[in-house]
Amino acid sequence: MTKNHEVFVKQILRFGVVGGGAFAIDAGILFFLTEYFGIDPLISNIISFTVSVIFNYILSITWVFDVKKDRKKGKDLFVFLFLSVIGLGINQVLMWFFVRFLGIYYMISKVIATFVVMVYNFISRKIYIEK
Repeated sequence: MTKNHEVFVKQILRFGVVGGGAFAIDAGILFFLTEYFGIDPLISNIISFTVSVIFNYILSITWVFDVKKDRKKGKDLFVFLFLSVIGLGINQVLMWFFVRFLGIYYMISKVIATFVVMVYNFISRKIYIEK
């Protein structure tokens, strides 16, 4: 295995750990807001997704991706947030489709939507955030 391959595998594993934590936060808040406060799942999804993005940003920049230390943090944050807004849009469309159109339970819909957005997140962040 080459050095680049090893770094890439390590990066994917770290991305998975961070993503798992972000998903736990996202799904937990989604469930809590929907079940205990009676908030519509599509509204709860926006709130939970946003909170998980903050967690994800901090760990992605500090632990997952090889970001140049001399880069401007404001630019990284802007790019990360821009990509995350696109991810939220993808997530919302999928949640709407699965929940409202197909009638799938919102937590199952969340798992499916999260998987799709996870792939998008890794590819887009690797392209636009990593040095």
